[in-house]
Amino acid sequence: MTLSERTRTQPLENSIPTTTAAPPTKAAKVGVMLVNLGTPDGTDFKPMWRYLREFLSDPRVIELNKLIWYPILYGPVLTFRPSKSGANYAKIWNRERNESPLHTFTRSQGEKLAASLRDLPNVTVDWAMRYGNPSTGSVVRKLVERGCDRILTFPLYPQYSATTTATANDQLFRALMKMRRAPAVRSVPPYYDEPIYIDALATSIIRHLKSLDFEPEMILTSYHGIPKPYSDKGDPYRRHCLETTRLLREKLGWSEDRLITTFQSRFGAQEWLQPYTDKTVEKLAHDGVKRIAVVNPGFSSDCIETLDEIGREVRDEFLGAGGEKFSHISCLNDSSEGMAVIEMLTRRELSGWV
Repeated sequence: MTLSERTRTQPLENSIPTTTAAPPTKAAKVGVMLVNLGTPDGTDFKPMWRYLREFLSDPRVIELNKLIWYPILYGPVLTFRPSKSGANYAKIWNRERNESPLHTFTRSQGEKLAASLRDLPNVTVDWAMRYGNPSTGSVVRKLVERGCDRILTFPLYPQYSATTTATANDQLFRALMKMRRAPAVRSVPPYYDEPIYIDALATSIIRHLKSLDFEPEMILTSYHGIPKPYSDKGDPYRRHCLETTRLLREKLGWSEDRLITTFQSRFGAQEWLQPYTDKTVEKLAHDGVKRIAVVNPGFSSDCIETLDEIGREVRDEFLGAGGEKFSHISCLNDSSEGMAVIEMLTRRELSGWV
């Protein structure tokens, strides 16, 4: 009998090699990294210059050709803007810790998340900034040095934009490109429509409104804007923001006239997403609206754009145009509701790794 004939006559099960179960492997060590936008190290000219240079040099943020943009950036922008921005940061600076509120809140979020994940002994939690310190690269290296061969990165932006979530992930992979042995990576997806996030916002808003000595006629959900051309090219940010407001309106049982969407923080001469927050509050005051409140669902932590731009600039614009009562509703920050959102999403995305 030939070899081929013997093979054909043997039962199929005898032709399959027997295997033994592999011994259980040691549980992987996982690093969880919260990532926020960033903050300067101080309010003086030099730290503000360094921070603004890094931020405004990001091609995800400013999509102009460098031959056009860099002369503007290194000319008038970095000549005059550091002093102006530094003065605004000084108004909200955490002087006890000598840091920005964003730095304070992000650290606290990291510490509280670490405490809530104590039941997962193979998980290490840390936090980083896309721009400024602690840098994304330094924190990734620290996690790897601690033995983490898997990293879950959590960009703290509820709504996705290439200018925020994408560039945070870009920076992570730039750090990994320098490593001979890079860890496996997952990224928490945008959570603009997650029920727990909508519930947390609603709870925060209702609690704040109950603390006021007046009832707002209208509440604005003010999101950080992006240039309109970015949206036209396919960035889903505007759609995500509108959906957050719609779901929040539905949760609160409010009408479209009671809770509206606006966009703030525009920069430069080109058109940004509209309606603009500052122009809207002026028009509301001119139209006879006397009492409003503003909430910032696109920010996970209070920062210069919420505490100073909304809490001071927009407030002054509304009152100066004839409004009488104005209130800024704090971001979720490290509140119990905010931390419940971060913990739930973290645990869900760790599934299969722990």
